[in-house]
Amino acid sequence: LTRLSAPKLWPIKRKDTKFIIKSSPGPNSLETSIPINILLRDILNYAKTTREVKKIINAKKISINQVARKDHKFPVGIMDSMEIPETNEYYRVLLNKNGKIILNKIDKANALLKPYKIINKTTIKKNKVQLNFYDGSNIISNDNYKVGDTIILDLLSKNIKTHLKLEKGAFIYITKGKYSGYSGFIEDIKTIPNSREKMIVFKDKEGSYSTLLKYAFVVDKEFENE
Repeated sequence: LTRLSAPKLWPIKRKDTKFIIKSSPGPNSLETSIPINILLRDILNYAKTTREVKKIINAKKISINQVARKDHKFPVGIMDSMEIPETNEYYRVLLNKNGKIILNKIDKANALLKPYKIINKTTIKKNKVQLNFYDGSNIISNDNYKVGDTIILDLLSKNIKTHLKLEKGAFIYITKGKYSGYSGFIEDIKTIPNSREKMIVFKDKEGSYSTLLKYAFVVDKEFENE
């Protein structure tokens, strides 16, 4: 992949070497993820070369969402947790207000949890409901959840810990668009005339903003302090 054509959310130098590593196929698309290789080499500076990165991950020193990954091209997406047990470091993959990927430090307890946005629901055999998430994963659950809601999943037990509804007053994090990386409370949800899309008005400490509802990811208020 050429650096100039790499996803905009990658925090890399565009005029360095011509080519940069490309993510492997996985749970997150190329446009919404970043390879482990870039996280370790370009963001954390724990390695100078891809060869050094391979040594680190082949020793199972890096886990993504509680799973040790050995593919240096593995696509790490927004809201994923990254663990380095040997140095007792835990991170959440987020976006800053410039729309670039950052690693936000969290504690071990938060690294065991992951928020999942529901993008679709499917009725399967025996009238069971399958919740389909933004990263391609899914679970079987009851029908108490709506598209757009977020569930907080315990990564070890795979049990749902919290259900966060997409509604007025909800605390949200924006994952796409002009206000990527912003967070705040939903003040209003509006229907766009002659469109299936909806808009939201959300507010943070600095002001109010409008963006598409589909860009909103409902998170816990404590998320702001992670």
